[in-house]
Parts: sequence; C-alpha cells; structure tokens
Amino acid sequence: MILNRLGTSGLQVSRIGLGMMSYGSSRFQSWVLPPADGVRFVRLALDRGINFFDTADFYSLGQSEETLGRAVASLTERANVVIATKVGMPAGPGPNDRGLSRKHIMAGVDASLRRLKTDYIDLYQLHNPDPQTPIEETIDAMGDVVRAGKALYIGASNYPAWELALANQSAMQMHPGLRFVSTQMEYNLTFREEERETVPMCISQGIGALAYSPLARGWLAGNRLKPRQLTKREKGRAAGDMKAKANYGSEHDRRIAQRLAEVALKRGVPPARVALAWLLSRPYVSSIICGVLEPSHLDEAVAATELKLSAGEIIALEELYEPQRPKDIHAPITTSGKRPDGAPA
Repeated sequence: MILNRLGTSGLQVSRIGLGMMSYGSSRFQSWVLPPADGVRFVRLALDRGINFFDTADFYSLGQSEETLGRAVASLTERANVVIATKVGMPAGPGPNDRGLSRKHIMAGVDASLRRLKTDYIDLYQLHNPDPQTPIEETIDAMGDVVRAGKALYIGASNYPAWELALANQSAMQMHPGLRFVSTQMEYNLTFREEERETVPMCISQGIGALAYSPLARGWLAGNRLKPRQLTKREKGRAAGDMKAKANYGSEHDRRIAQRLAEVALKRGVPPARVALAWLLSRPYVSSIICGVLEPSHLDEAVAATELKLSAGEIIALEELYEPQRPKDIHAPITTSGKRPDGAPA
C-alpha cells in the first residue's frame, strides 16, 4: 500500500482509509455491523497495508470509536496507525452535547480518547460547521486540544470553501503553527461539485482532500443496476440507507453508472475498481475513505490503487457530468441522544 502525505503536512496516510461508520450498532443504522465484525475488518485492513482509520463520536453514538479502540489495542501498536475522529454532531441528549463550542469540544475530545483507548488522536476533525458558535471560539478550543497533546493535527469535514478558508486563516492567526491539514468531502463520479471551489482552495493552501462516499453510497459499485447480484449485507444497506435514497439514484446518476460499467467492461475489471481509480488519479486526494461490509469491498479498494486509467478513459468517465445540487449531509440520519444499547451517550 502506497502512502500519501496528508496535504502538505508530514503525516503519512494510506491511499485507502477504512471508514468505521459501518461498525457499531444496527440501532444507529439498520445496515451497521456489530463490533466483532468491525474488529475483523480492521485486521483485514491492517493486513493489506492500510494505516488510516476514520470514525466519529456520532457514529453509533460512540460505539464505532469503541470498536476501533478495541481493534487497535488488540491487533497492533498504536504508533502503526493513524486514527481520525470527529466532533460536532449530536453525541448526547443535552444542549451542550453537540456543536463546536469550547465546552463540547473539550468534553468531546476526552470522551473520544476514552472510547478509542488512546492518549492522543492523530487527526481531530470538525464534523460540520456550527453556525451557532463563533469560529474564533471553535479554533481557540482546537488549538488548546493540540497544545495539550490530545490531538496532533486538525481537519474539517463538510465545510464549504469559504468557511474552510475562514477557519484555516483563524487557526494560523490565533495559534501560530496551527492549520488545517485536511478536509473531508463527498466526492465521486456522480458528485463533483467540490471541484469548483473547495478543491482549488485545498490545492492553494496545502490541505489534503479526503473523499468519502467514493462509490456514491453503492451506486457506482454497479450492483444497484443489477440488484440480484447484491450480497445479503449489500441488500440490507441498499434497503436501509435512507441517505443514499435521498441523495442518489437520479437519471444523471444512472447515466454515469452505465458509462462507468462500459469502461470497466472494456478493462475487464469491476466498476467499483474503476470509480476508485478515478478518484486516486486526482493528485489532491490524499486518501479515500471506504465503507466496507464484505472482504471483497476491501480487496477492490486495494486493487484500485494499482489501476491506472488512460486519458481517454478519464474523459469518457467525466464527460456526462452535469451540475448537481448540494447533498443533504444530515438527511435522514437522526439520533435520540442515547447510545444504541439504550444507555445515555
């Protein structure tokens, strides 16, 4: 597995990262696998040279972090992995159990450290913008988290270009030496809106792009057009992933999925491998965060790192794209403020 620098920082991450939202509790999302499966997939990822693991306090309201912490503690040395987690989404029932206030960030990082069974987080990310909290308050708290050694680097997720630029500028002004090293964005062949402003901003500021939903929540794997080919777990996600139904499946998406299938057929490889290889061809993408429900999903992601697309193939994949409306990053995931096991978060 080839490693990339995360933006222009010195941190080295595998080109494929394992997204841990898939593991925790089915009470969070019906298709989520139990912790034992999460530990197994972390082991498979480590065996394939993957060192980058992304989670959030919001995923299964802490159980995803617990799963990752248990896996790392039992399978490898802490120094061998890059752990990324996020703060900002609801992590409990109280008014201060969410958002990016100093109070929630300070409580949130300590709670994440406990669940992850570690004394530091490699990459601590703002899960999404908080319009109720001044950016200066958020950045000052993040700077204190880094100075305390609880996090080594900071990143963002789901930030529009202007807000990411403001946050990064505030970080550099308020805490010399502190800056955002990465931002997570929904990015795939059917949704490329971040190329307009966020990607150029990342390139100019040395911020690494982390692509999530690289297969458009399953649409670019090719099997949504042929449901009979879905495994039991894939059928479960296809049926229960309301966010996928809300954001993907338009005629535009179908046309691109069909073109992807044509390119993949000529290459003699699965469509998912081609879709991931297209993302990996973008020099500003530091890593792709892949959700994995089957070992074959992990194998395809790793195989994509070896697939080099021709200029003609890239043109064929891109030429059908049309401007898209922003995806609803919250719909329709909700939380009661309790952990899936019924206990308070």
